[in-house]
Amino acid sequence: MSSSPIETAQKTLPSPPVSVPASSDSHGRWFKRALPRSLWGRSLLILILPLVIAELLATWFFYDRVWDTVARRLSSAVASEIGFTLTAMNYADSPYERVQLLRRAADITELFYGFRPNEKLPEGMARTTGGPVEDQLALAVAERVGRPFQIDGEFDPRDMLISIEMPNGVMQVAVPRKRLSTPTTYLFVVWMAGSSLVLLGIASVFMRNQVKTLRRLAAAADAFGKGRDVPNFKPEGATEVRQVARAFIKMRDRIQRQITQRTEMLAGVSHDLRTPLTRMKLALELMPKDPSVDDLKIDVGAMQRMVQGYLDFARGEGEEQPRDIDIVLLVNELISSLPREEPLVSAAMPERFVMPLRPDATRRCLANLVGNARRYGKHIWVTGIATRDGFDILVDDDGPGIPAEQRESVFRAFFRLDAARNPNTGGLGLGLTIARDLARGQGGDLTLEDSPQGGLRARLRLPT
Repeated sequence: MSSSPIETAQKTLPSPPVSVPASSDSHGRWFKRALPRSLWGRSLLILILPLVIAELLATWFFYDRVWDTVARRLSSAVASEIGFTLTAMNYADSPYERVQLLRRAADITELFYGFRPNEKLPEGMARTTGGPVEDQLALAVAERVGRPFQIDGEFDPRDMLISIEMPNGVMQVAVPRKRLSTPTTYLFVVWMAGSSLVLLGIASVFMRNQVKTLRRLAAAADAFGKGRDVPNFKPEGATEVRQVARAFIKMRDRIQRQITQRTEMLAGVSHDLRTPLTRMKLALELMPKDPSVDDLKIDVGAMQRMVQGYLDFARGEGEEQPRDIDIVLLVNELISSLPREEPLVSAAMPERFVMPLRPDATRRCLANLVGNARRYGKHIWVTGIATRDGFDILVDDDGPGIPAEQRESVFRAFFRLDAARNPNTGGLGLGLTIARDLARGQGGDLTLEDSPQGGLRARLRLPT
């Protein structure tokens, strides 16, 4: 059955956009910021929240239902005893019998009576002073005694005073507070809180042990990412954590095996390429001098430099192991080994900063950065800054710099801003590539920025 034109038009119309209040997103972000960030904290929160809610519900039920019922029945019992005593006094024939009756009632009920003849309760006073216990007792006295009365809950910390107006005076009854409440309520709350704290402590210990295995795995992955060896790492903890740890060990072994295979392959390639180049160089030396021979010598030298650059880029410094070195001393030694002629190199470094690094890889990375700066600038500034999680080395120059849109491209292998790609007028386009590869091999990074000196700034970040 075909649809009407109106239905067809309604189907083709775009649906109105649904507006989501911005406040809900902000509330969600606030809620996430309020939550613990660590796994241990979130696990404890998962354990604590149901426990606290269960205790609150149990306490509310107990106090609102059980405690209220117990307090009402205790107050009714006390009011009934007072009412029975006052009724019994009507059958006493003499004041002496009344006194004996009150003494006997005090011995049996633990309620202490006192009679003030020819007095009345003052007008305008509140019926009760105190808290909910006094209110429950007032309801019971009003129901059981049926005479004007007042209850003073602040009479004594251990007792409450009930003043009852009688025909010939005021009867005062001191009621011990222990008759109106039971310590079971407090014992119940203390027991619940104490047992919950003990269980929470046991759960936190077990949870901390589980989280500790994850922290060890994270530390091992972080160390391996910084190029450091992790020989003694073993899977521990729950089944899932052990599974992740075993996957990490397999990944580490595969990466190390690939690095070893690449290094061995490149060693063979290096030998195979250098041997014919050496023969060609010797053959050219034995040939008579000629302009074409000189051109071939230049080409052979360029080929040797290119092959060495390719091998350096591919090999990196994977065989070197990190050790604690003074990065300030390493930078100062590198700068002092530079030629004295221009461009000048100025250094501003702290006194000392020891951190685990690969010395040769770090020196080679810095040499590439300083060499690039010396090639294009007239003055170079090397600055060291200690950061919260490592050390930053800034290499500034006053050269022409690199456009912002090409700063990531220069890190690609064999990329040169010089379109001619002539090795005699510059490098092979591998200097910054090797430098970043060496920095990232130690868990750091290399970025390019605008320099306050007008040229280019290379920021080398090395983590501790």
